[in-house]
Amino acid sequence: MTHFYPIGTANTPWTAANKTQWFESQSIKRSYLKEVLEPINQLSDIYTVEQYGALPIDAVRYPLMVLKSKNWINDLPTILITGGVHGYETSGVQGALLFAKQSAQHYESLFNFVIVPCVSPWGYEVVNRWNPNAIDPNRSFYTDSPSEESAYLMDMVAALSTEVYGHFDLHETTDSDETEFRPALAARDGKEYEAGMIPDGFYTVDNSEAPCDALQKAIIDSVREVTHIAPADHNNQIIGSDVVQEGVIRYPLKALSLCAGLSGARFCTTTEVYPDSPKVDSNNCNLAQVAAIEGALKYLSKQM
Repeated sequence: MTHFYPIGTANTPWTAANKTQWFESQSIKRSYLKEVLEPINQLSDIYTVEQYGALPIDAVRYPLMVLKSKNWINDLPTILITGGVHGYETSGVQGALLFAKQSAQHYESLFNFVIVPCVSPWGYEVVNRWNPNAIDPNRSFYTDSPSEESAYLMDMVAALSTEVYGHFDLHETTDSDETEFRPALAARDGKEYEAGMIPDGFYTVDNSEAPCDALQKAIIDSVREVTHIAPADHNNQIIGSDVVQEGVIRYPLKALSLCAGLSGARFCTTTEVYPDSPKVDSNNCNLAQVAAIEGALKYLSKQM
């Protein structure tokens, strides 16, 4: 079906002028300072707080921040947690902060933590999937990335003094994926928009290049205690991908240049919370992200 997005011409890729028009249509809807930076700085007594970059659109307003275990022990495996790669996916950001504040300390004798609560702060403020240049950061984790958000994160991870053992990338699948973001993607790329279905519930994306069924199951079982798991559709799929076990699909993370594949961690997952369900609220969504992380950590602690 053809979807006439308000920017651009149907079946014609966007020009630079179209991208500028899109950028100028965005507006600030919430505060990165109040909702992310201040909570990060309040954790400075238990984490080392570091700036690893800044967005060129406004380096003062959008510093890129990471929390690292203050009591770093070189012999422990390192866990990378990322949220807000897509800025509009709120529980990815707030769930990472909640885990850092309330739960990480229970595991500090087992793991070192590197926590990036908000990879895309401009996207967080304007509640959008893309960065200011109409680029999806979560398709941009490759050499010479055009996404500053992705490039800075890759450089920070590469500079760590250790390999990443586990990487948990916290996301959401929202109704706005179908009402706004996928239509915008089709318009930007000059393609026809094909409507999809939004799954009602939590699911994960495993790495098809190095799958770990047991890790994903541990995550699903943990989250099940907090919120409902997304069912498969009539084709036994979730968002067009085959369900390999309850609530789990697979993508080739590295080949698709996705965040969860950037570190090459043996154990990785992308979490997907559904915040638009009538069965949940924002607190429940944040708790689901924490439950996903804890389920993964409990599984990994048994492998050591």
